[in-house]
Amino acid sequence: MKRLFVSLDKATIFRMLFCVILMSIGSIGCNKTDHIFLIGNTDASRYSSDVIDKWITMQIRLERDATGIPNVAFVRYYAYSGIAALEALAPGKSLDKSFNMKWNGLTDLPQPENFKRYYWPASVNTALASMNRNIFTHANAVDSAAIDSLENALNTSFLTAENKEVIERSNSFGKDVAAAVFSWSETDGYKNSSAAYTPPVGEGLWVPTPPAYAPASTPYWGNNRPIVAGSIDNTQPGPPIPYSEDPQSPFYQMVKQVYDVSLTLTPDQTAWALFWRDIPGVTIGGHWVSILQQVLKQTNSHLDKAAFAYALTGVCLNDASISCWQTKYKYNQVRPITYIRAVMGYSTWNSLLTTPAHPEYSSAHAVVSSAISEGFAEVFGDIGSFTDHTYDYEGFAPRTFSSFRAIGEDAGNSRLYAGIHYQPSIDTGLIQGRKVAANIFRELTSGSTDGKSNW
Repeated sequence: MKRLFVSLDKATIFRMLFCVILMSIGSIGCNKTDHIFLIGNTDASRYSSDVIDKWITMQIRLERDATGIPNVAFVRYYAYSGIAALEALAPGKSLDKSFNMKWNGLTDLPQPENFKRYYWPASVNTALASMNRNIFTHANAVDSAAIDSLENALNTSFLTAENKEVIERSNSFGKDVAAAVFSWSETDGYKNSSAAYTPPVGEGLWVPTPPAYAPASTPYWGNNRPIVAGSIDNTQPGPPIPYSEDPQSPFYQMVKQVYDVSLTLTPDQTAWALFWRDIPGVTIGGHWVSILQQVLKQTNSHLDKAAFAYALTGVCLNDASISCWQTKYKYNQVRPITYIRAVMGYSTWNSLLTTPAHPEYSSAHAVVSSAISEGFAEVFGDIGSFTDHTYDYEGFAPRTFSSFRAIGEDAGNSRLYAGIHYQPSIDTGLIQGRKVAANIFRELTSGSTDGKSNW
């Protein structure tokens, strides 16, 4: 034995001793809380976020092509897909414990094999392919083939960096993670969100709005299980301004503001409203995921941070929407178009954008956008100026912002110019969303040493 060590250089001896030490703690295993490195595992931060980028593009495409799905329902897809991506590389996330990733009710996630090598981009690739197949079960043949094609193309490209055995093992792990996350997602209550509903009747209460006069959309969405336990605690605002038809009342003046603005819309205000109308099939969730995609590129974020930011974007979308829908169907406030036509007497008035089929208060665009913008600020910090190019392909001029919070406020305030929300509904929604985001980060950093994200 003595001769053996004499023949080895110091670096080799160190590696051998290090392996012995790791083997001695191998019985500890690898759990989702500690993310202990096992022999063969590599840090997920060494990889680019290219696989996340490509699947975001795919998911936006699938959402755009989907039919018969309520707009708010898309927020779940981003949330659970992001969590699957993050958990598919969680064992490769360093020993950093800034985030405890406590997902409400998600237990018994699969774990990688001890002392086996994994290639985390491949795990993420198959996890996201599996999630999208499970989610978009009614995708057309072209889109279904595109999911397969993207997964296969990425796996083939990975073979230039890793051998086939490692890629297949990583694919299997990602698929198992996706199966667990999807199974958990199916129990969040969304299947009951569109159950039969009879809206209350009375002065100042919501009624179906023109032109479709559609029934109330997803009236029980507020009963869904939040993804982060405690995320919506103490986020409910007080009641809206009391209803009145007196022209001198605060309520009448609030509605009159919407009407007056509609008569004097400038080209810039019209473009502002149209930019945030979020083209049918993309929705506010798709717009924010597009913004995430651009931020990831601007910040040159690596795979682990990209996966966390993707999951966080979805969680903020999902949990903020639950808080918002609780408010909407608690107060059932009348929409501007109903009041302007029936009370103010402008019977042919129309808003710039079509009014969504759910109550007025609070503004969903404001709630979810402020929650996500606060989340971005926490994860990415101050990245300076940001220009949103989401709708360049539609010929819209990009919009430039000085901060993430400014993006959220821009999205919320656009709804006044769209003619579909009162300003107090927007202002309340911005505050509500920030409270949701604060709760999410409080819960996700509750086990860290300093209570901060520390990316």
